[in-house]
Amino acid sequence: MLLKNILPFIGYVLAAESATKTQRTYSQYSPKSSEIAEAAATAHTSHETSDVEGAFFKRLVVIWLENTDFDKAAESEGLSYLAQYGITLDNYWALTHPSEPNYIAAVGGDYFALNDDRFITLPSNVSTIVDLLDSKSISWGEYQEHQPYTGFQGFNYSNQHTFANDYMRKHNPLISYESVTNNETRLSNIKNFTEFYVDLENETLPQWSFITPNMTNDGHDTTINVAATWTKDFLTPLLNNSYFMDDTLVLVTFDENETYADKNKVFALLLGGVIPDDLKGTIDSTFYDHYSEIATVEANWDLDNLGRHDANANVFSIVADAANVTNDDVDTTYKVNNHTYTGYLQDNSQAFPAPNITLKNKVGNPVLPAIVSVWSSEYEAQLSQGFFTSTTTTVTGNIPDATTTASSNGTASHSNSKSASASASASTSAVSSKSSGGANSVHVVGISAILGFAAALIL
Repeated sequence: MLLKNILPFIGYVLAAESATKTQRTYSQYSPKSSEIAEAAATAHTSHETSDVEGAFFKRLVVIWLENTDFDKAAESEGLSYLAQYGITLDNYWALTHPSEPNYIAAVGGDYFALNDDRFITLPSNVSTIVDLLDSKSISWGEYQEHQPYTGFQGFNYSNQHTFANDYMRKHNPLISYESVTNNETRLSNIKNFTEFYVDLENETLPQWSFITPNMTNDGHDTTINVAATWTKDFLTPLLNNSYFMDDTLVLVTFDENETYADKNKVFALLLGGVIPDDLKGTIDSTFYDHYSEIATVEANWDLDNLGRHDANANVFSIVADAANVTNDDVDTTYKVNNHTYTGYLQDNSQAFPAPNITLKNKVGNPVLPAIVSVWSSEYEAQLSQGFFTSTTTTVTGNIPDATTTASSNGTASHSNSKSASASASASTSAVSSKSSGGANSVHVVGISAILGFAAALIL
């Protein structure tokens, strides 16, 4: 109890430390039940849809589960059942630890040195996949299980009967970006599961969606068997729904692995109506990571890029083939992805990293012009300070432990094996640390990182 009482103090210290920089919020935002009810009564929910053609799919549905090593996920009854209907990606990697930095990176192209799960906001000039989708009027939305109402920005929302953890802000990728939350139209797309079934019934599902189950169903507070069973039960009727399935690609994956000492490779599975019969039950061993989710969207709809790690990321090969994209062969011998880098969200002396406005993505498209317009001056300033190299998209030395060699170009090949399981990477350390909430193996610098780490452990 004493530890919980110091949380507000931690928030104040961290906020004060960053007073000279763009304002960052490190404290909890926990509205009262009465305030939640009042806000819910007036919250606007969007049901906009669209029908923009893509190279391979018209709709992408992304579902994230929690904190599981590859083997445990692949061997679970629910996911192994689903794997026979899709393509298992057995070389798909998370980016760092713990949860939240992976979520924000999957939509923003970077995790900006975040090393814990605290309450953060990213400045309104930081773009996301939403800016890319909006540039071609492609509808999008999130569905967060047990989020109390559309656009809720609180830190968490518990089960009102059992008080178990339900909705958590750290598992909502877009809610941390002010470019979304400061825009009422965009905020109206951050919905809950009630609205998912409304959109399904009315055939108004968006063309891009991100789905997060609650803390029980995603396996965070339970087990992989609970998460896998939930996923099977959730998806089975949808995979038999012609409206949902037609021209749809579904990605099921995990935010991070459980054993921090191991390589941070996670289970991923592609499903949906666009999967041809001859590829069902097969394995794709191409290197992917969470940035590939953005890169795949860019390739499918011929979009510009964010100027961050999305630009260099591999595209899911089934989409790459349709979009005439050549992926890179990546040597993962020394890749670990269980560290962070020193930067904005943990070190107050660091500037917010500008996007590299000179990048082109896998389909040859440049950085979105609106991003170039906003960031060109800051990019030039950071370039003169040596923050960029020819191969990095943000600050030099981004992920110190993840030495990656990009070799000659080559498209992915699919194994003919009907087995959807594979061995996890060998451990790189004899010490095992679990992803129960703290950033156990993350290198931390400065008082903000230390206090943020303490807050993550307490919460």
